Amino acid sequence: MNPSNKGLIKIETVSLPEGPIRIKRCDPSKGETFSNKKSITISSHMIWRLANAIRRNQPINVDRILGASYNTRSVLEALIANTPQFHFCYPGRIESVNSNEAVKKGHKHLLWNPDSPHENGVINQVDTEIVISEVPTLEAYYDALVLPTNIEVKELDIDIKRRHAQIQIALYFIGKQLGFRTWIAQNDKGILYQNKKFGEFEGVIAKLDDEVLIKSHHDAVKAALLIDCIWFKNGRLMPAVMEIEHSTGITSGLTRMKNFYDKFPPFPTRYVVVAPDEDRNKVVQEANKSQFSDLQTKFFPYSAVEELYALCQKRKLKGVTEEFLDCYMETIVN
Repeated sequence: MNPSNKGLIKIETVSLPEGPIRIKRCDPSKGETFSNKKSITISSHMIWRLANAIRRNQPINVDRILGASYNTRSVLEALIANTPQFHFCYPGRIESVNSNEAVKKGHKHLLWNPDSPHENGVINQVDTEIVISEVPTLEAYYDALVLPTNIEVKELDIDIKRRHAQIQIALYFIGKQLGFRTWIAQNDKGILYQNKKFGEFEGVIAKLDDEVLIKSHHDAVKAALLIDCIWFKNGRLMPAVMEIEHSTGITSGLTRMKNFYDKFPPFPTRYVVVAPDEDRNKVVQEANKSQFSDLQTKFFPYSAVEELYALCQKRKLKGVTEEFLDCYMETIVN
């Protein structure tokens, strides 16, 4: 979509109906050809995140929706813009300085207008009178958070540990809104949030031995004690087992989940690594190692956690099934 970009895109395979899409990229101006380029993947999760943002005649900023999480986001944007029902435009942008507002030239956006299709394989720019605000409509807010004095920080500084706790809190509130009971790692229950110990919050499981689904499997209970977050539902379901990895090696969390997996009878659940968006490639690499293949690991990026957390705060979700989570978690095991 940038005239100065000489790169070419070749679609190799498309798994219908929702991806992934495998492509190759090359730049002939640099002497590159498709023959010596590796295939790369546009994941189903990436496609769904963008698809969920599309509304008729409403501009969408692909970079904002996908952030820095995906190095193929510009390719997906270009592929979509070449289809007949999508155009690109530059809506006005509201700039507010010292309470004074002005409309400035905006950034590039995609626009879905099925009523005015253009020729397939052509990128078409349209004019629009739409003016947008670039102030986010959903924000995740964390109230006062205090770490217990006896918490073992080791290699993590206090700010990193605090971020880990913020994500843990977001996962708890998401689970609470969806009707889940939540196990929080034994050594994190002393974290103070809103002047109360995390372990004392409604719906936080005090002892895993008391949880009907798992209490008769003593080795599994022992293996689960230090797992960051496990959701339980109705004494019969376990929607997710999650490890938060913030600026640490991914292997330790995968190892804890695999140990639990081996000690617990086969049971349908999601084994999930929760990590910063920019760590996706590292998570994919580790999760696809043979020793972790049984987990069929999912990736729950921080941006998706906070998007869902903010939605729970704002809309007070009710009546959705646990499969709703799959819109936010990406399956990353080949």
